[in-house]
Amino acid sequence: MISRTRLIACFLSLTIIAAGPATQPTPPAVGDKAPDFTLDTLDAKTVRLSELTKTGPVVLLELRGWVGYQCPLCTKQVHDFVTQAAALHSAGAHVVLVYPGSGDDLKLHAEEFVTGKGLPEDFIFVVDPGLKFTSDWGLRWNKVKENSYPATFVIDKAGIVRFAKISHSHGDRALAQEVIKALLDHSR
Repeated sequence: MISRTRLIACFLSLTIIAAGPATQPTPPAVGDKAPDFTLDTLDAKTVRLSELTKTGPVVLLELRGWVGYQCPLCTKQVHDFVTQAAALHSAGAHVVLVYPGSGDDLKLHAEEFVTGKGLPEDFIFVVDPGLKFTSDWGLRWNKVKENSYPATFVIDKAGIVRFAKISHSHGDRALAQEVIKALLDHSR
């Protein structure tokens, strides 16, 4: 004879299994309104997407963040964008680099990542503690030693996504030239 408690526990277990795993939001696609966000820089200045887009397009790079080491492909991608800073500036774009992660040492690792990168003034480096932004934008890479899928978006002054590239591996990331072309194509 099965106890009432066991019967209820079995029913709840089957209900959870039938419902399947929790799904995360779908990342914004070209033509979608970009979800607004608020993140902080390393010196605790608040950055809000809706405020940035008032002055021009925003290029958003989602990095992998601290995954037990500094990602060399993130470093390479950031360097590519830094070398194209003049063209990005000419297009009126702000570049926002999002460094996601969890744990008490996120700011320390973020500072380590950005040191020596020579980020231009139109580049804004923000952290995503607790991966809230990453999860809200559907970029959470739920795998051991991962935080987020590397992703690049161009968001116009109206807040509409005009370019989106999400890598489901460490490589295959957007190049600065692709982003500059998207910025120029949508400025006409």
